[in-house]
This record gives sequence, structure tokens and C-alpha cells, in this order.
Amino acid sequence: MDETAEAKLSKAGASLLVPSVKDLAKQPLSRIPERYLRTDVELQLTNIKCCSSLSKQVPIIDMSKLSSVDSHDSELQNLDIACKQWGFFQLMNHGVKASVIEDMKKGVEELFNLPKEEKNKLWQTPEDREGFGQQFVASQNQKLDWADMFLLVTFPQEARNSHLFPNIPLPFRDNLEAYCLEMRNLSIKIIEFMAEALNIEANEIRKLFEEKGRQAMRMNYYPPCPQPHKAMGINPHSDIGALTILLQVNEVEGLQIKKDGLWVPIAPMPNAFVINLGDVLEILSNGIYKSVEHRATVNSEKERISIATFHSAMLDGNIGPSPSLVTPQTPPLFKTIGLFELYERYLSQEVGGKSHLDFIRIQNENGESL
Repeated sequence: MDETAEAKLSKAGASLLVPSVKDLAKQPLSRIPERYLRTDVELQLTNIKCCSSLSKQVPIIDMSKLSSVDSHDSELQNLDIACKQWGFFQLMNHGVKASVIEDMKKGVEELFNLPKEEKNKLWQTPEDREGFGQQFVASQNQKLDWADMFLLVTFPQEARNSHLFPNIPLPFRDNLEAYCLEMRNLSIKIIEFMAEALNIEANEIRKLFEEKGRQAMRMNYYPPCPQPHKAMGINPHSDIGALTILLQVNEVEGLQIKKDGLWVPIAPMPNAFVINLGDVLEILSNGIYKSVEHRATVNSEKERISIATFHSAMLDGNIGPSPSLVTPQTPPLFKTIGLFELYERYLSQEVGGKSHLDFIRIQNENGESL
């Protein structure tokens, strides 16, 4: 991957600079500022009926069973069902060292607690979407999230922001490096199991994700909100990449996924990762697996911190339905497109839903998606 393409993408996704919500939440507020306040119409669109009963049915996949000869086939079937019916699951017995996870959690908490002058060294610029701030802010009138983020591209190493990385404090910089490697290895294993379930050629997957894998990370801080039912942590959206691995730093609920028109709250499971499929996997699987819409809500009492690690293919390649899955009986549902164009379109608009995929959906003669 060419560093220039990564730089172009960073500029394409650059947001207007916004103040820290963490600093704002420290003030004695009884009401949130107007720019964070969602109108009744917006809330009708986003606060679709929330269903707690479905949360008990959320799939749980055991990585150790996938890796065992005796239980592999049955757990692979469970994974396949989770990807087809939910686009989401919680992963237990994942094999990532507990010390690496705990060091990462501690480091992220300390990162968001840095003094303002230290945070400013890591803040976004008008030309660069990486660092502290918010994403997808295109106008001064746009509603803002009740959240701060810290975003950075982590792999390949040559794509890393040369101004940002050296300013990340030690030992967090080293702990971040160890965590990135663990997430890369884990994501490749998960994607290979998915490819096996789909009967996609193993070499095709390795070429896309192992040899040319791209990784980015978004650390999220959601402070307590005086009017939680009139604000959003993150708008409903799907992730653009192939696979997202979410680590909940503290066990505070807030993540909700869309399932059959309902918003299902996800209760954090100790020692587990939350996994969701992104748009690239939906395209690659020719729609067999679906990327899942999700959102972050906020509460009035507790802060919530999470770390989302995004894994995808490199920007200099193309993505389309796998040749292994296209037959006369199952024609392609998506056009093949350059990864850079897909990412550029995604980053150039306000986050929301999955409408950004419409331009590559193949339609029949009546203009209907296949």
C-alpha cells in the first residue's frame, strides 16, 4: 500500500475540529448544548424500539472449540449461523494474553485522562482525521456525538501517522504495539474460519487480509450525559472494513445492534471480545454474511470506554464478490470496486445506516437490487 493513498484517504475523511466532550461534561450541566441535542424527528429515526429480550439470544462463539479437532465442525456451524443471522457475536476463549488486554485497558484510560496540553499534541488537524476528536463532522450545523475518540491507523507500519505515533506516551505506545499484533493475528484467524464456512479458497483470503491487511483503531470515551435520551454516542452505522473487534474497557452497557428492526443492547461479557462484520465481508461473501448496523447510547451516571479495532484489506486492491461464490444460480450482488474508492465514499459523508453501499449494488432491469 502506497503511503500517498493513505494520506489522501486521511484528508478525504478529515472532520471539522470540535471541542472535547469530556471537558464539556466536567461542567455543572443540567441540559446539553444545542449542538448535541437530537430533535424529536431524529430521535424517532434512531430510537427504534429497543428489545432487551433478544439480548439473551446473542451468539457466543468459543474460539477454543473452533481450534479443536473434536468440536471444530459444530462450532464452525455456530459461527456460520451467527454471521448469517446476526452479523455479530461475542468471542470467548480467544487466546489473547490477559496481560496484553489489561495493559491496553489501563493505557486507554490514562490516554483520555491526559492533561489538556498533552492531548493537544495528539489532536486532529483540519487536514487529518487521526488523533483526538470526532469523525464525519462536515458542517458547523451538524449534530455532534456525546463522545470523544482517539483514531489511528496501526497497520501496515508504513501507513502510520509519523506526527502522531511519536507523541503517544510510553509505556502505552509499546502496549499498543503488542495489542495491535494480537488483534491482527486474531482477526486473520477469525476471517479464515469464516472463509472455511463459506467455502472460499484459503489462498484468496490470505492474499487479501494476511499479506496486505490494513488495521485501524478507534478508542471511544462516552462521558455521563445529563440528558442521555436526547443524545447519541455514535449514530447508527455499519463499519466499512471486514471485521471489527471491540474491547469494552469497563463493563458499562451502551452498544446496541440492529436485529430485525429492533435495537438489541449488548451486555459486556467478562474476558470476551465483541465481533461484528463490516461491509467488505458482506461484499466478499456476496451478501451471504451481512454487515450489521450498530450505535452507541449514553447514560447519566457512568462513563463508558471501548476500543474498536478494524481489520480490512489494503487500499491498493479491489473488492468484489468472491469468485468461489459466484455461479449462474448465485450471480454477483455487488460490483467489484477499488478499496480506496469504497473507503473514500464512506468517509466523505455523515455516518448513518448502510446507504453508502447502494452505489455498488447490482440491480435488475426494474432497478431493484438483486
